[in-house]
Amino acid sequence: MSKIEYDYLIVGAGIIGLTIAYELLKRDKLLRIAIVEKESNVAQHASGRNSGVLHSGFYYSSESLKAKFTVNGNKKMKEFCKDNNIFVNSTKKLVVAKDEKELEGIYELHRRAKVNGVETKIIDEDEVKKIDSNVKTYKKALFSPSTASVDPKEVCLRLKEVLQKQGVNFYFNTSFEKSNLKYDYLINSAGLYADKIAKKFGLAKEYTMLPFKGIYLKYLEDKTAIKTNIYPVPNLANPFLGVHYTITVEGDIKIGPTAIPAFWRENYRGWNNFVFSEFIEVLYYASKLFLLNSFNFRALALSEMQNYNRKIFIEKARDMVFSIGNDFKAIPPGIRAQLLNTRTNELIQDFVVEHTDTSTHILNAVSPAFTCSFAFAQYVVDEIYKNRG
Repeated sequence: MSKIEYDYLIVGAGIIGLTIAYELLKRDKLLRIAIVEKESNVAQHASGRNSGVLHSGFYYSSESLKAKFTVNGNKKMKEFCKDNNIFVNSTKKLVVAKDEKELEGIYELHRRAKVNGVETKIIDEDEVKKIDSNVKTYKKALFSPSTASVDPKEVCLRLKEVLQKQGVNFYFNTSFEKSNLKYDYLINSAGLYADKIAKKFGLAKEYTMLPFKGIYLKYLEDKTAIKTNIYPVPNLANPFLGVHYTITVEGDIKIGPTAIPAFWRENYRGWNNFVFSEFIEVLYYASKLFLLNSFNFRALALSEMQNYNRKIFIEKARDMVFSIGNDFKAIPPGIRAQLLNTRTNELIQDFVVEHTDTSTHILNAVSPAFTCSFAFAQYVVDEIYKNRG
């Protein structure tokens, strides 16, 4: 293995690593590329455990990388799915308000949509009923026609097939430290552990990962109870969108996700994957944010911790509709690899990419990274080419 030399070694077989490899080969099909992944297959973490929603791009401030890549990423993901016979469920989306104050949020999102070039429309309660008679809102709602859902694992598995046919070598069950592969340039897209790898290259000095657990519940009663994705007006001061309804590609109804602080990086279930050093690190930084109340973290944490109570969790979703039953079951949660600036005590809301002369590190690829992935990969490869001169 040590005798093989690659032009690029990519760490992490999630959607970001896969689309970067895809973009590199679009530009030069002769490149020798390897992808190392500590799990047994692609998309074992956030890339395969996210909602599968293709966002339209109206949440983000115009100067952000997210705003630049979501609209184009939505289109490119749909094109990839069309070319590869992957079903896209055109669910659309309604953002609903519960009072006069949240109406201001509706208008702010509509303003951002215009600036970002996203098609949205403010509609009244009668128009809301025509889309979905079960949706409850206060006076107005924001309608997004380009929001859709896909199966994120299916997308990643198809990308794997495409890349393998183009000569990309995958090394599964292989950590970066133990890969012993020779390469000219490293691309770190290791998700929850991207900061750890970056620090080995002298980067990410002011950053650490603060993981958040996203729990979803699947509705087990009438599949026709909800006809479109339904979201609350979010608090734009933090990176989370609140508990919402998602219609999957199978037509199932999900509520979630939570944004509960996880106690270690892969804190999916019980004590599985427990790492004591990560537990101490997370506890330290979460406690610090709580005590300092940075960016109103205390209220966010207390609100989200309530979501461990299933009744409260379901009630948050129930507020947005006239009628929904009580029969829900938990489905596998995801962990959000959320970057924290340890100097400013700030949760980083945008993508963060850092470089050395021979490496590029994607440190913060949080939602809507799945939607943005193909467009974001173009940007990353552009940056790599600039970095290499």
